[in-house]
Amino acid sequence: MEPSVVVVEGESDRLALLAAARVRGDDLRADVVSLGGITNLRSWLERRDPAVPVLGLYDAAELRYVLGALVAGGLLADGETDPAVIARLGFFGCERDLEDEVIRAAGPERVLETLAARGELALFRVFQGQPAQRVRSIEAQLHRFAGTASGRKTRFAADVVAALPADRIPHPLVALLEAVRRG
Repeated sequence: MEPSVVVVEGESDRLALLAAARVRGDDLRADVVSLGGITNLRSWLERRDPAVPVLGLYDAAELRYVLGALVAGGLLADGETDPAVIARLGFFGCERDLEDEVIRAAGPERVLETLAARGELALFRVFQGQPAQRVRSIEAQLHRFAGTASGRKTRFAADVVAALPADRIPHPLVALLEAVRRG
């Protein structure tokens, strides 16, 4: 059997999946491809080698687009909309996005520890003091902070995942790694 290909929306998702595999001790026998945006999924699926199994990760808000791309790519019957069927194909959705999943799995304290290790805790504390942030929950602040500086989002989820014990890895990443393992 050909090694699988795992498609993810962006580089931050790719790095987080690789970090999750390392934490779990998984031998990730798959090429992990960053699509550069979920809207590239359809064209990527149309160009792929149909002999190579493809799995993926997506944000729940993008489910409708993913469904259309899977139908266009010949992986799903037209009209099929059940997320359980998509999961059986090896495509797993994050409730909001991967950063949200990671923050929820880690908890704010672990994320703050990760920011401290990265030398960004003082920046986060300044960010928290901004008027628009004062009314938000710490989880919402952390989520927003992840995307406020060039390059931060790329490493944010991977750094937090790398600091988690294996039993705290977010479900979509675990489900995807298990699907890759099953082949």
